Amino acid sequence: MKPFDLNTEKVAVLLGGASAEREVSLMSGQGVLQALQGQGVNASAFDPAERNLFDLKKEGFTRCFIALHGRFGEDGTVQGALELMGIAYTGSGVMASSMAIDKRMTKHIWRADGLPTPAWKKVDSAEATRAAFAELGCPMIVKPAREGSSLGLSKVTAAEQCEAAFAQAATMHDEVLCEEFIAGDEVTIAVLGSGAQARALPVIRIVAPEGNYDYQNKYFTHSTKYLVPCGLPEGEEAAIQQLVLQAYRSLGCRGWARADVMINAASRQPYLLEINTSPGMTSHSLVPMAAQAAGIGYPELCLRVLQSASRDYAL
Repeated sequence: MKPFDLNTEKVAVLLGGASAEREVSLMSGQGVLQALQGQGVNASAFDPAERNLFDLKKEGFTRCFIALHGRFGEDGTVQGALELMGIAYTGSGVMASSMAIDKRMTKHIWRADGLPTPAWKKVDSAEATRAAFAELGCPMIVKPAREGSSLGLSKVTAAEQCEAAFAQAATMHDEVLCEEFIAGDEVTIAVLGSGAQARALPVIRIVAPEGNYDYQNKYFTHSTKYLVPCGLPEGEEAAIQQLVLQAYRSLGCRGWARADVMINAASRQPYLLEINTSPGMTSHSLVPMAAQAAGIGYPELCLRVLQSASRDYAL
């Protein structure tokens, strides 16, 4: 992939989209757009929910910053279209994107590579959810297999809650996962780069009100605390960063991503929950926060990610 040329490239910031995370994507995209334009990049907003994606080729865009979240943006669909048009894009390629958005597939790959992730069961009914609750224990997490931002997620503490939890998750996606709950510290780790050059940014420890790091507490309140430095022992932080790099490479991710990890309070064993290949870039988002702790400001972060844009295949 040729280096980014500030003077000749025409950049589209893909934002909005048709997923349940549209509102967050609009906030992310506007932040990225302003940061890029402020550094002299010829960047424009482009909302695939309102325009034909193939207008990108007609209008001469040469590179895309993908600020779309969730389905129809983070799942390999947009990436595949950009591959066909020969337009470089930020983040992971088609296969890595499609695998990472699917929490069940992600877990299968991590488990095959010997990486720790909480036990899980795929369910297709309230009855199956009750059976999973009996097997996985109390409490249990119920969530859609292909959504982010904690949308459709429930924490089940009694068998009679299983029906409502399944129904809530199933409204977001027809594949539902039940997952073993790991009690302990919740942390998130951003990664920048690709292959052997990828590096993990400082670990952020998340302390949410009553341990409830839901959609509202992620984006629209100031009650959640984000600790960076994270306060973990130095060796433990380094081990978690290394684990996340393994998880990132296991899926074939590139460019950037952010992984969520739970640390068992008793054993201090970290467990991989999921990885986001198009992380949020809002005022509440965690990748900019981690980058800042590493001495990388928001505008520089946006430019670095844009410069890393590439394709799976050269046409």
